[in-house]
Amino acid sequence: MTLATLLLYIVACFAVTVMPGPTMLLALTNGASRNRRVAWMGMLGAALSDLLLIGAVAIGLGAVLAASERLFSLVKWLGALYLLWVALQLWRSPVAALVPMAGGAAGSARRAFTRSLLVALSNPKGLLFFSAFLPQFIDTSAPQAMQYVVLAVVTALLDIAVMAGYALGGAQAARLLSVGWLRGLNRGCAMLLVSLAGILAAYRHASR
Repeated sequence: MTLATLLLYIVACFAVTVMPGPTMLLALTNGASRNRRVAWMGMLGAALSDLLLIGAVAIGLGAVLAASERLFSLVKWLGALYLLWVALQLWRSPVAALVPMAGGAAGSARRAFTRSLLVALSNPKGLLFFSAFLPQFIDTSAPQAMQYVVLAVVTALLDIAVMAGYALGGAQAARLLSVGWLRGLNRGCAMLLVSLAGILAAYRHASR
């Protein structure tokens, strides 16, 4: 893989990553907590999902998921249900969760990490996307393992950078907005997650 190919991948991946999806919405709400540990642990959870998903593509699991309608449907519905559960938690989250926290920060950080990780892993579209997207940038005439490692690390770092922007936006919102507006922000993100869950539930393979 040449440097030009890698730069092209970065540009293409950024264009996809910057679009608001479930992990970006979680980064926004984590940032609104104005708790840096919560925000960073959420980012690390999403970044770990990138490494795991690309690793799965490298060993061929993406092709297995694409070939099995039953397995795809199972993962898809589990992912949609989990997004609905996360949306419910955000909707019911007290406004106190959107302001700086003194106690319980460690538990909140662990929850942010786990939530971001599971949201990304439970979405089969992520694995299918990487399965279709990554091979275009792999030089099949050269050893492929290290190329996948490089793309995985680059993807995770790019994801963290974009999520940091969302988290910063959430922190600024928490600093400038009233309690009522913060509640609206949280519930707005919850409604978007419900919409994304619906889109995921309705998703079909392109070939079907």
